[in-house]
Amino acid sequence: MTKGSVEFLLNHEMKSLHDVDPNLSVLQYLRDFENQTGTKEGCASGDCGACTVVIAELEKTLAGKLTGELSYKSINACITFVGSLHGKQLITVEHLKDGAKLHHVQQTMVDHHASQCGFCTPGFVMSSFALHKNTKQPNKEEVLEALAGNLCRCTGYRSIIDAALDITDKPEHDSFTQYYQDTIKQLRMINDKNSVSLSLNSKTYFSPKSVKELSQHLLLNPKATLVAGGTDLALDVTQNLQQIENLVFLGNVDELNNIEHHDSYIRIGSAAPYKDFTPLLANEYQELGEMIERIGSVQIRNNGTLGGNIGNASPIGDMPPALIALGSTLELQCGSKTRELLLENYFVDYKQTVLASAEFIKSVSIPKATPNSVLKVYKISKRIDDDISAVLAAIYLEINDKKITNVRIAFGGMAAIPKRALACEQALLNKPFNQENITVAQQALTQDFQPMSDVRASHEYRMRVSQNLLQKCYLEWKASVSYQQNKIETRVVNYA
Repeated sequence: MTKGSVEFLLNHEMKSLHDVDPNLSVLQYLRDFENQTGTKEGCASGDCGACTVVIAELEKTLAGKLTGELSYKSINACITFVGSLHGKQLITVEHLKDGAKLHHVQQTMVDHHASQCGFCTPGFVMSSFALHKNTKQPNKEEVLEALAGNLCRCTGYRSIIDAALDITDKPEHDSFTQYYQDTIKQLRMINDKNSVSLSLNSKTYFSPKSVKELSQHLLLNPKATLVAGGTDLALDVTQNLQQIENLVFLGNVDELNNIEHHDSYIRIGSAAPYKDFTPLLANEYQELGEMIERIGSVQIRNNGTLGGNIGNASPIGDMPPALIALGSTLELQCGSKTRELLLENYFVDYKQTVLASAEFIKSVSIPKATPNSVLKVYKISKRIDDDISAVLAAIYLEINDKKITNVRIAFGGMAAIPKRALACEQALLNKPFNQENITVAQQALTQDFQPMSDVRASHEYRMRVSQNLLQKCYLEWKASVSYQQNKIETRVVNYA
């Protein structure tokens, strides 16, 4: 093996890459270097799922330390850079069958006539494979969630869903269970090695192992492009045909994968993927958890990170408005120095932030829910699943004796940055939560925002729907209060 090379298992075979283009996607690697063409390119943007492959990796604790177990995750090969494979096992549809015998996930697709033209079939098979590796007997809801990132133009989905559900209680033995312990041993051996790099001509790729190493590298290379999940950045290569000269991968930095559970807040490392921290946030804020399930597909959330969603400074990123409404803070680091600031102060203008040269997002701290607090998160998009927001509203209220004692309201898609609605907040603060004050707050939104028109929505629609979401929040709260009061009265009557 070449010192510093990217090392991984392709099925059960050890691979080492060093003199390859850092912009190379996993999809291109499979098709052009390994001649494994079962993985298809449909959209080159992570939307259709035809390129779905499965990554097996060593599970991590919340502190980012490796355990002795494997987790299997489906990803979009078309928007995953090949360097991120280091220390992992890459599994494609070619690797599933045993000689002439199909894997049981493949066989159920045949039994249920779930493939017609066949172009999308490998992607569906791999999504189903990952699901059944992690969940022995998934229900229909879990199947629908796992397959939501895969599109088919032929079957109408019913036969595919039936195939994914039709797995026996005791799935047959496959090569991945047979070599499970050997795979863990080999992946541990790779992960114990030092940082890795790739280079070709003038393009470089570096994957540090620690925050100290990352900081030192950025001081020497302040114009380097940071990448973690790459679910947005990779589109510059696949869609805009750009070339990124200097990539720095954050996924192998332990400190950036930490998830800390404190008494009053949750701290999430900037490179931790959604799949790792969503259960914690969903347990604290149910509506935030439900919104996260609508961020892309399972494949996207398996790779996408909180730091990336914030760092790309998109005005339609889904997480920033919700985190701003919760009063979240960022920890930024440059060299050995760190600083903390409110997330709402991170964004300056369209795609512009306060991030200094060689500085990076280290972590995000999110306050826990307090008594009498309410968080409502509303995502407005043309599709329920796997779509970009036209508007995202996040409304945080603390209500005592039906009076609003604290309020933070933030919107995405209404300005060049994710932004608080300060005039709207003032119309509600220290006032009774009633219809009269909601009407005043709706009008105050016109002082906070002058939204633009684009392909997703007109400015009139954005303003009207945002005002309506305030109304929706009030009506839902009112119904909840009425429901709780009825429960109390029912208990009193039953007790009497």
